[in-house]
Amino acid sequence: MGAEPALERIAQAGGAVALQASGTWTAQHAHALERLIEAAERAGASGAAVLIDVSQVARLDTFGAWLIERLRRSLTTGEVAPEIAGLSADYSSLVDEVRRVGTATLSRPRSLLSPVAALEGVGRGVAHIGTTLIALVAMTGALIAAGTRVLLHPTRIRLTSMVHHIEQVGWRAVPIVALITFLIGAIIAQQGIFHFRRFGADIFVVDMLGILVLREIGVLIVAIMVAGRSGSSYTAELGSMKMREEIDALRTMGFDPVEVLILPRTLALLVALPALTFIGAMAALYGGGLVAWFYGGVDPDAFLFRLRDAISLEDFAVGMIKAPIMALVIAIVASVEGLLVEGSAESLGSHTTASVVKSIFLVIVMDGMFAIFFASIGV
Repeated sequence: MGAEPALERIAQAGGAVALQASGTWTAQHAHALERLIEAAERAGASGAAVLIDVSQVARLDTFGAWLIERLRRSLTTGEVAPEIAGLSADYSSLVDEVRRVGTATLSRPRSLLSPVAALEGVGRGVAHIGTTLIALVAMTGALIAAGTRVLLHPTRIRLTSMVHHIEQVGWRAVPIVALITFLIGAIIAQQGIFHFRRFGADIFVVDMLGILVLREIGVLIVAIMVAGRSGSSYTAELGSMKMREEIDALRTMGFDPVEVLILPRTLALLVALPALTFIGAMAALYGGGLVAWFYGGVDPDAFLFRLRDAISLEDFAVGMIKAPIMALVIAIVASVEGLLVEGSAESLGSHTTASVVKSIFLVIVMDGMFAIFFASIGV
């Protein structure tokens, strides 16, 4: 167990006070140490200079170091803090480390309804948006640089990794994408027929279905699903690597994490999302055609004939042009959030959630910008 801990108060010349610590200051003597510290704190120093002498301490652990630091803080008056003397080389770093813990003072939280708090919230939000935009631009530049190196040296491309990720984000996503888009197409057709029937214009549901699916709904629904399914996966994978310091290990070995980890995932998404968009559009048209046949009485021949007249190659191209751009946005956001993960499960969860939310938001914004652009050029 070691010698019992002690803390003696010794008066010195000039009104100074010395607190002489001795014995074993470890967690095994927690109750005794707590009583000694509480007694010293109650006694105080009455404005006199205080010296805490620990030269006679035989053993010291983190618990004892924290109690010494707690005593030092409680006896601090204004800018004058007690001096800790007699620390051996073995224990000085421990006490210094404990001193750095909890030094920040907690400010009183402002009321959320106060104008100052509201203004502060707006400012923090704007600063966060700026930080996010800078990170997205930096990641875009890093991807361009890595892609350029791969183009100049094609042997550096990690084809096996890219094919693996194409299977994960593309092939394995086909069933759920086809099912959801099939149902979306069926719902659009049912609602269109229900409302157009009032005007005796059931057949016009084919026009609405074809244009909506090929230009807007198909690529948008698929991109949102990929952001939730594959974007979150990218963030979680990169975040886990960051937590296990695998990314730092890659840098130590001379590899660029963007080229090794992020570029293959981005290329896989650039290939998979357009393919999924095409599959989703066909599934939505098929679902809408079935509903138009069984619910609206539009036979398949009439449906296909009307669809051929309602849509054009431009409508198909508009949707397919959007797909790779949205894939790039999803990959960049997911990678940025993954690399921002710190060493806790809470951080991993929050950044994965942020990745999905930001990706979906930016996908919808990009879709709106594309709609304005194509309308302005008459497409």
